[in-house]
Amino acid sequence: MAVFNPFVPSFKANPYLQYGRLRDEDPVHRSIAMQSWILTRYEDCLTVLRDPSSFSSDGRNAGGQLGDVIRQQRAESPLGEAQTLLSIDPPAHTRMRAIVNRVFTPRRVEALRPRIEEIARELLAAAPAEGGFELMAGLAQPLPVIVIAELLGVPPSDRAQFKEWSNALAATTDVMNSEAVLNQARETTAELIDYFGRFVSERRVAPQDDLISALVAAEEAEQLTHDEILAFAILLLVAGNETTTNLIGNGTQSLLDRPEVADRLRAAPAGVPTAIEEMLRFDSPVQAVVRISLGDVVIGEKTIEQGDVLMMMLGAANHDPEQFAEPGEFDPARDPNRHLSFGMGPHFCLGAPLARLEAEVTFNALLSRYASIGRGEGDPERGGTLLLRGLTKLPLAVA
Repeated sequence: MAVFNPFVPSFKANPYLQYGRLRDEDPVHRSIAMQSWILTRYEDCLTVLRDPSSFSSDGRNAGGQLGDVIRQQRAESPLGEAQTLLSIDPPAHTRMRAIVNRVFTPRRVEALRPRIEEIARELLAAAPAEGGFELMAGLAQPLPVIVIAELLGVPPSDRAQFKEWSNALAATTDVMNSEAVLNQARETTAELIDYFGRFVSERRVAPQDDLISALVAAEEAEQLTHDEILAFAILLLVAGNETTTNLIGNGTQSLLDRPEVADRLRAAPAGVPTAIEEMLRFDSPVQAVVRISLGDVVIGEKTIEQGDVLMMMLGAANHDPEQFAEPGEFDPARDPNRHLSFGMGPHFCLGAPLARLEAEVTFNALLSRYASIGRGEGDPERGGTLLLRGLTKLPLAVA
């Protein structure tokens, strides 16, 4: 019987082999080590994601020892019981999502295109015209940080600190969090509460054309609380930073393995958005999301009890041959491509349009800047966690 073991080095290098064995042999798998159900089939993951009335996003609904730990961690958080979009269910989620949708509109996102193009050009202008170029530090990491920082109204002088805060919070999405990681996350959250709290106070007096000002306006209309504004700003810092960085890094690695695809996209940039959807599917920046069963249900002939934790392995679902023809092949023109990398249902990723825009601008800029992109000296270094898959270093040889 296949087992789920994310602790072995081979899993970080390539989790899709283990996903495939689980999907074939035990697609609704009970992991004792993770105290969770591991779902690897597309349809099972889709069913859970679409049904918030049966499967909660609030970890405090978990039963057993895991639930006790989650509730204790929430109680010890500097944010206390403040709700975030990721951790609440309808109808509270519906209310908050509707408010945030109004200040994070597709029009606001699309209006960022010229500035994102400018940021990409500036970063690449500082990169060598030929020779060695380290993609993550030179482009994939700073671009999303700059975009989110400017969207929130954070000054350029604070960007480095912004990235450190993001890294500390993203580390908590790993398999098992050490006390040191949790303590660092609590300290970081307290620092961010103080930081964004000052921004909120300033925007109440002197509103500007940034997202914090828009959220403050919603607070003044009694639609959001002060703590909800802080929680959303902190969530956006991580969700809008780490995931896009991972998309750029993972997507570039896919192109390095297929130089003919890079050449095709360079010659026909109109194909870049479709290729980005395949990058999202083929090596998903977000590998898993978690839900809690609110009652006893049956999935794949397995009885899931109330309070049980389910992990929807999006990376596995995106490689399900029942949904995707030849899922192990990278097809930049794949259509349709109904991947689950942004989730599905009421919790579908709010930042999906921004992530797609940033990736489109980045790959267009990278391919137009260089006629040739290959592997550079040194091995790529993979970081990430169980929930987030990405690279920390990707050396390129460019010309």
